[in-house]
Amino acid sequence: MRRVSSVDLYNTSYGHSALEAYRQVRLETYGEDFGQTSWTTSEEYREIARALELRRESNVLEIGCGAGGCATYFAETIGCRVAGLDVNCEGIAAANALAKTKGLGDRASFREHDVSKGIPFEPAVFDAIFSNDAFCHFVDRLALLGECLRVLKQGGRMIFSDALVITGAITNEEFVARSSIGRYLFVPPGENERLLAKAGFKLLRSDDTTAAAAAIAERWSDARARQKSVLVAIEGEANFEGLQRFLQCVHALTAEKRLSRCLYLTTKP
Repeated sequence: MRRVSSVDLYNTSYGHSALEAYRQVRLETYGEDFGQTSWTTSEEYREIARALELRRESNVLEIGCGAGGCATYFAETIGCRVAGLDVNCEGIAAANALAKTKGLGDRASFREHDVSKGIPFEPAVFDAIFSNDAFCHFVDRLALLGECLRVLKQGGRMIFSDALVITGAITNEEFVARSSIGRYLFVPPGENERLLAKAGFKLLRSDDTTAAAAAIAERWSDARARQKSVLVAIEGEANFEGLQRFLQCVHALTAEKRLSRCLYLTTKP
């Protein structure tokens, strides 16, 4: 397989998340703007809150918080406390700025941290953990799951999504395009279930959300195309076109269900 040509999604999306062009892209992609950058629909955000049984008194951790859209949405609408971790400094800066703008500094906090090196909290401090399309970046997923189990209270719940479950034939060119925005771990069906059991979690349910991911990828690509002149001025022609190829590849693979996205709801027994 040839070397992956790197394309910048995260720095541009997070670093310019407050700009009108990116806000408009999010509105056209998701129907609502939470500052999100994932394959998560607005309906899924609400289902996450229900599935995790979030309440005002809940203490919640988000892994891979990006620009903080989902975490601040939960803090604002439910009133729970949410701590977000992400390795991207642009995302953390945007997340903290968003929390400050919304007056949520006492309920939503964000820290730059690589969770592959451990989760920087004491044992059994969180009622719930969630992660939208971030676990696919971690090669040692078993170690990460072990850390999640450690910081979760007994009876607490965790939900995460994995958009890289291989369920069909994929060419080397498609692997390259799908991996162009970062380091990824592709897994076969059943691997997440196996790792969850090995780590000590109880799987409550898994949902196939592939069709929704395909729709998001298509809307995202189309929305960016309508903002092309503005985005090219910010991102550069090469990066803009690289992101369009990435989104078009995601749409093709998910629409044909050769690459699936699954959502896993678990609990700490």
